[in-house]
Amino acid sequence: MWITSIKLYNFRNYDCEEINLHDNINVFFGENAQGKTNIIESIYLGSIGKSFRTNNEKELIKFDKEKAIIEINFKKSDREGKIKIEIGNKKNIYLNGIKLKKLSELLGNINMVIFTPDDIDILKGGPQNRRKFLDIMISQLRPNYMYLLTLYKKTLEQRNNYLKQINFEKKQENMLDIWDEKLVEYGTKIYEYRKEFIEKIQNKIKNIHYNITQNRENIEIKYFSDASTRQNFINELKSKRKLDIIKGYTTKGVHHDDFFIYLNNKQVNIYGSQGQHRTAMLSLKLSELQVVYDEIGEYPILLLDDFMSELDENRKQNFLKNIQNIQVIITCTDKIVLENSNYFLYNVVDGKVKEGRKKDGEV
Repeated sequence: MWITSIKLYNFRNYDCEEINLHDNINVFFGENAQGKTNIIESIYLGSIGKSFRTNNEKELIKFDKEKAIIEINFKKSDREGKIKIEIGNKKNIYLNGIKLKKLSELLGNINMVIFTPDDIDILKGGPQNRRKFLDIMISQLRPNYMYLLTLYKKTLEQRNNYLKQINFEKKQENMLDIWDEKLVEYGTKIYEYRKEFIEKIQNKIKNIHYNITQNRENIEIKYFSDASTRQNFINELKSKRKLDIIKGYTTKGVHHDDFFIYLNNKQVNIYGSQGQHRTAMLSLKLSELQVVYDEIGEYPILLLDDFMSELDENRKQNFLKNIQNIQVIITCTDKIVLENSNYFLYNVVDGKVKEGRKKDGEV
């Protein structure tokens, strides 16, 4: 699949800009704060319906304007499509001219995998970063997953509110059974989705990482959850009920799920070097690419926001070997040399995009 064009109206620092993309490697270069990442963000928004940079969607609207509009035309092996997103007092999403009622209807139309410099925090940061990684990947391939996740979060919020009422208003404790039943119902299904995709990644990541490290490192992923079985989740909720009442929130559940990556049996976020973190992250994302391909029969769009600068020459070349026949959108501050690759250059200056000529592995 690939994106053929993007139109931006009053989006971030863009007034009115149309960008035509090629179906291979597209490199957007320019100084900082010119609007390169805004292009990546618009594609991400068209895929997920949310920004990866902010939860405040008012920030997406150009200063002194009332509404921002993004239009993305895309092609897949079996169809063409157009996504339009309007952001103003509220957000409206259209697919082929039809207004969508639910966000889940958007998911899966534009499949993408994104790399950013902050992705290193997926491994080094807290478990919420790793859950977010899973949630974004799974929701693109299983739209029902996002619906389940929403139901779980809503039930969790209600249970937490009632826990506070038990503590401060002396409400009946046995009423928690109502929310426990729903948490277990939604949570075990979420666990099954996550487990399935962790296993799919594990099947891909070993060979990818062997190749990148020239057979020096064995990589493994281990997934931890309170909901590994329905009965286990029930037991965890019951055993921690008194503690939950005291604390006023739910201490067990899939909202605490986590996974760890091990290199040669050592946990990378504890013992890994900076280089090992980057290489493990590279392997994880390349595995995601392959999993998406297996699921939909075509590669997703690859978004690289200032990521190539994070790689040394060896990792860069190993990376390029794994992204053949994929539409890639790259942002960088300087023109980069991609050896043995054909790519198109775009210069971004203050919200204006100028397309240059095709490059054949050289500047």
